[in-house]
Amino acid sequence: MVLYVLMLFFIISPFFPATGNPHWFFRTADFVRLQSLFIQLVLLGLFFYFEENYSAFSYALAIALIASVLYQLYKVFPYSFLFPRRRSHAASDGHVSILAGNVLQTNTSYPQFLAEVKRFKPDLVLVMESNKDWENGLSELENNYPFTVKVPLENFYGMHLYSKKELKNVEVKYQIEDDKPSIFFDYYTDKYSPIFFCCLHPAPPSPTENETSKERDAELMITGKRIRKLDKPTVVCGDMNDVVWSRTTRLFKKMTGMIDPRVGRGFFSTYHANYFFLRFPLDHLFHTRDLYVGKMIRSKNFGSDHFAMYYEIHHKKKVKTPENPKLNGEEKEEIEELVDEGKNNT
Repeated sequence: MVLYVLMLFFIISPFFPATGNPHWFFRTADFVRLQSLFIQLVLLGLFFYFEENYSAFSYALAIALIASVLYQLYKVFPYSFLFPRRRSHAASDGHVSILAGNVLQTNTSYPQFLAEVKRFKPDLVLVMESNKDWENGLSELENNYPFTVKVPLENFYGMHLYSKKELKNVEVKYQIEDDKPSIFFDYYTDKYSPIFFCCLHPAPPSPTENETSKERDAELMITGKRIRKLDKPTVVCGDMNDVVWSRTTRLFKKMTGMIDPRVGRGFFSTYHANYFFLRFPLDHLFHTRDLYVGKMIRSKNFGSDHFAMYYEIHHKKKVKTPENPKLNGEEKEEIEELVDEGKNNT
């Protein structure tokens, strides 16, 4: 009987996000798809091992669980290393590298993070959950990264950016919540081709943060609307507090035409760094189709609850920024609803 109840729950729960309910309880099923998929397979194994008197109900339960497993595989399989990966054959006429990591405000292992910076030697270092202590702890970075954007906060949403080269058109914006900053800037790989960067860290839907995903979803949609107005190579990166297979993230990629370099490479689960069985891919990078990612590497553990991610982003030679994808009326309406709900919820 207990096995039947567990099977029934894990048949239904993967579909909770499909209801569209933004409450954290319904969105959590998106985060734990890999873990719940493993549990589903274990339950199937236990069912076929222990079941003796097969009935119409038990057959139906097993078939429903298999269907739920296939649904989950459909969601997550493109982000596994088994999925066919599209490789760019375009030549590069310039590149920029970035190390982006949520360092955990209460973490004091500054030397360990600095060691990762020294190991990768990126052009840009993006630090999230950084406060004044982290700013002081990373002060030696300014010897090699003299161009900085500093937003120290004590609410676990501070953000610091360090660059070897001068940044242009820098903006610190609070797009939805007045204590959750985002950083925008142009980075020139040469004299003529700026790459526009959007660095985000919205709050997740959870019992201890925002009750719903409305604010997070709205920030992603507002960023997407801004990108659609641009005509230049663009990168969006940061701790999105969302998984790449969620409906909101898929809608964001649809509206911008951006590429997720995870596809065909692997999950690169970045949180939780200390518990391998509770890891989700929460830290992302998306880029327009006139760019491609060469290297993509997850950092070592540096004391945070997140791993950092290192990317080498190349600009495709003689490739123009593509036009915006077309959206149907239903998609446009959903985008506006998500923005309005996020704004009205703050």
